[in-house]
Amino acid sequence: MSVYQKSLHGHIIFGCQSRRLQLNTSKVEVFWFETQSKLAKLNNSNCSLQIGASNIQPSTAVRNSGLHLDNQLSMKQYVVEVAATCRYLRQIRRRVGRVVMIRLVLALVTSTIDYCNSALAGLPQSTIVPLRRVQNAAARLVFDDLKFG
Repeated sequence: MSVYQKSLHGHIIFGCQSRRLQLNTSKVEVFWFETQSKLAKLNNSNCSLQIGASNIQPSTAVRNSGLHLDNQLSMKQYVVEVAATCRYLRQIRRRVGRVVMIRLVLALVTSTIDYCNSALAGLPQSTIVPLRRVQNAAARLVFDDLKFG
């Protein structure tokens, strides 16, 4: 274990103990975020973190408060998750009423995008465009029934 990893281990343990929290190592996720070239250097070394008896391997993406972060902070994993939610809603559209569909769209799509919109600021258009498509698809889920109903 490197000096940095020992220091990080100490901060994690102290942070939990000072707040009277018990650390559940089975739910701990670690990830390193950096530029691609620096991540490539990290991949060649041992980046695992030892906490108690658990050896935690770094992930390429983690979830924190509903926001999916990848190791380059590109937000692509988050966009994929939001798009998957919209695809699921499209599958159940015919099985639920319009009022239920409106509530589902607001709860699962609109609120999710609004909740994390500050994390999306400054991202390239290639990442933002799929979210725009998700919003358009969500609007069609709600308003297409009005056109034909």
